[in-house]
Amino acid sequence: MFELATPCCRIVLHNADCLAGMAQHLAPGSVDVVVTSPPYNLGIRYKSYDDTAPRDQYLAWLGDWADAVKAVLADAGSLFLNIGSMPSDPCVPFDVLGVMRSRFVLQNVIHWIKSIAISKADVGNYPGLTGDVAIGHYKPINSRRYVNDCHEYVFHLTKRGDVELDRLAVGVPYQDKSNVARWAKAGGGLRCRGNTWFIPYKTIKFRDRDRPHPATFPVALPERCIRLHGLGRTKLVLDPFLGLGHTALACQALGVDFVGFEIDKDYYAQACRALKGTGELWDIPPSPSGRGLG
Repeated sequence: MFELATPCCRIVLHNADCLAGMAQHLAPGSVDVVVTSPPYNLGIRYKSYDDTAPRDQYLAWLGDWADAVKAVLADAGSLFLNIGSMPSDPCVPFDVLGVMRSRFVLQNVIHWIKSIAISKADVGNYPGLTGDVAIGHYKPINSRRYVNDCHEYVFHLTKRGDVELDRLAVGVPYQDKSNVARWAKAGGGLRCRGNTWFIPYKTIKFRDRDRPHPATFPVALPERCIRLHGLGRTKLVLDPFLGLGHTALACQALGVDFVGFEIDKDYYAQACRALKGTGELWDIPPSPSGRGLG
């Protein structure tokens, strides 16, 4: 176990299977926000995890994982579950959602847009748009049957479907400033961003160096999820599939306590290295208490 202490938060990482880890290290109802992306079961080449299980076996495992998450999630907590697919197997997110809906309520569906093309002809005389725009990154598909896959889902799941959100914490400015004076709930110039979030990857020049994990999300994604849930009432964030530690990095930036689990030793080591920049990192023995961040 590694622990990072900063003046504003405590971050704990475990090189362990998340199912056993959550039961051992987290108290029931102790987590306010979960932001994570489990394996997609699409044959992605992770360093040590086999992503080719039969679909029914994969979904049964996800059910076990969902039960474990529900046990540690607070009643007013939020689970933001990022899940993608591939053009030849587009049902994975919906199969996963079916499992999750037997344990949680689907409160919001967010579309993480990784690449988008906007034609000026489609929007007309729009402020600031002087020509066609094509921004973001995607994996090109050479196919006569499928279009390029430029988005993934983020399912916002809660226990009862009644969790209030801080919508303007991730709000966007009104383009038409007259709306600010016209509407009483104009939010001081901000409106709800909605459920389409454009968050591009950084440009990748060398895959092994710039993206050593084959299926990770940008730090901005968990940061936005945490802000949406409500930063003021988020005391502890969990990522059961830590990967390279991007949810932990978001918590470090926001000053929120975090606990994460990663079964792969190399990904875990890279997450630890990424977090070393602003705090003190040390190796400590596992806590037998099974409480809090231990």
